[in-house]
Amino acid sequence: MAKDSSAKPNNKESMPFQAEVKQLLQLMIHSLYSNKEIVLRELISNASDAADKLRFEAIANGALYEGDSELKIRIAFDKDARTVTISDNGIGMNRDEVIANIGTIAKSGTKEFFNALSGDQAKDANLIGQFGVGFYSAFIIADKVSLTTRRAGASEAVRWESSGEGNFTLEVTEKATRGTDVVLHLRAGEDEFLSDWKLKTIVRKYSDHITLPIVMKKSEWKDGAEVPTDDDETVNTASALWARNKNDISEEEYQAFYKHVSHDFENPLSYTHSRVEGKQEYISLLYIPSKAPFDLYDRERRHGIKLYVKRVFIMEDAEKLMPQYLRFVRGVIDTSDLPLNVSREILQSSRDVDAIKAGSVKKVLSLLEDMAENKPDDYAKFYGEFGRVLKEGPGEDFANKDKIAGLLRFATTKADTELQNVSLKDYIARMQSEQEVIYYITAESFSAAQHSPHLEIFRKKGIEVLLLSDRVDEWLLGSLTEFDGKKLQSIAKGDLDLGKLESDTEKDIQKKIEEEAKSLVEKIKASLGDQVKDVRVTHRLTDSPACLVGDANDLSGNLARMLKAAGQTAPESKPILEINPGHKLVKRLEAESADAVFTDLALVLFDQALLAEGGSLNDPASFVKRMNSLIV
Repeated sequence: MAKDSSAKPNNKESMPFQAEVKQLLQLMIHSLYSNKEIVLRELISNASDAADKLRFEAIANGALYEGDSELKIRIAFDKDARTVTISDNGIGMNRDEVIANIGTIAKSGTKEFFNALSGDQAKDANLIGQFGVGFYSAFIIADKVSLTTRRAGASEAVRWESSGEGNFTLEVTEKATRGTDVVLHLRAGEDEFLSDWKLKTIVRKYSDHITLPIVMKKSEWKDGAEVPTDDDETVNTASALWARNKNDISEEEYQAFYKHVSHDFENPLSYTHSRVEGKQEYISLLYIPSKAPFDLYDRERRHGIKLYVKRVFIMEDAEKLMPQYLRFVRGVIDTSDLPLNVSREILQSSRDVDAIKAGSVKKVLSLLEDMAENKPDDYAKFYGEFGRVLKEGPGEDFANKDKIAGLLRFATTKADTELQNVSLKDYIARMQSEQEVIYYITAESFSAAQHSPHLEIFRKKGIEVLLLSDRVDEWLLGSLTEFDGKKLQSIAKGDLDLGKLESDTEKDIQKKIEEEAKSLVEKIKASLGDQVKDVRVTHRLTDSPACLVGDANDLSGNLARMLKAAGQTAPESKPILEINPGHKLVKRLEAESADAVFTDLALVLFDQALLAEGGSLNDPASFVKRMNSLIV
């Protein structure tokens, strides 16, 4: 920043910006901020910083208060002049401080302020803000900004003014009270900020928990217009609820804060409030909602956890502070120090952020575990709303895979209903003594899973099977391959080996059936040609004539269909046809001597098996023709 130290203090002087400052200013105005409302947040944050600095300096020099120790921030607007004014009665600035602090992008004086502190003073200053980089964001909505400021204890005030282009002006002026007034002369098209309701909404959204009162004139409606009165009202809460002792916060206050932070009308199911001290110091207040938001499955959404740094709202971004599978969590995290980029809107990758995220995830998972164990009705409600999102967890969060798996619930053949209420722990506790794996089947719908022919032998033997029909289940099974030492095994893939669940007598009978059906199997295989990978005698079926199974390392038929429906190319894999030689249709096939009729019957058998598992026919017309000829 150029500075003419010989200029007379009473003359209005123009100073040029440095080239680098011009570039940064253009970036700030046109690219850096994505939300115009943040302008107000930045200026309120700077005003709060100024008040914190005054408090600190007044510890050693009480005269700086000038008989007024009631610190506040005032916001006003003038529709006729098209201005918005943000005023504070904080520390203020002298001429040199205006040039050094306001005149330089990405420097508010706070860095120098901290450097000047030492020993216990630094600890006492822990509430002093550290940003101030956003002063020039004012030019997003203003084509001229005027700043009038008087430092506490000084007699002269300074007015700084700029249109955000090549230069700014400085002049000495008078100001009765200490502190700073920032006047925004709004650009054309920014009249939305000349609204009492709009300004108060922004304050409550971004600065509700600034610890200073933010004051505006009360308004009333007259003749269809907002008219300011002479009475003041405090717009913000002016108290960071999460920073208070848990014992001092009532249940009603927790619930009211949840509704404020989440814009939800219902009470949360549960919450966790904790203060972490050590290498990372932060406070978290995290809530589990009782209802899923309409955009729960929009993975691009960027809200959920509000990040505060020293009580100042910085951003709302679930992804940086909470993994995607916990995107339903609402609340705040308030930390003393986090690395941020110049706009405060993108958290830099850092160990501090990772540690806060990891700690917060553990808190949420522990909260859910406690709810599942001690409040099963609440957990059932939670799982009904968010269970499918939680199933994304094992694939995203390897470190907590077992914890997440323990929280999952499934429908099974035990109850044979669509309700997902069986945990893997419950399943294992009910496993038959000789059972070694957790059995499951996936399908496009619950009915398709429930009525799958693959279940026949399991139902006959009373072996419980997980019925998985959520679209996310295929993704889940790619990561969750075992639980508590028990492997998860599909009943529709690979050779079925029930191990000790089958007696030696049953195994001998199976071998005998396979031997007797060898010629039939070969003939069916020849008739189906390259439609199948193999044909074999089934171990799965008791009532159905045939079923299709996948090879152990192939995609399931359900997953292949899902990928195809999503426009993706699935690896080519052919199914294996398993036949039940004891079924009447297969016996009819075996007795058929005419080759053409045999082929038609074999194709019908294959198509029926494909339909039974939820697949679609490549040639439905031919299937109908064959069926009609057989019926006639």
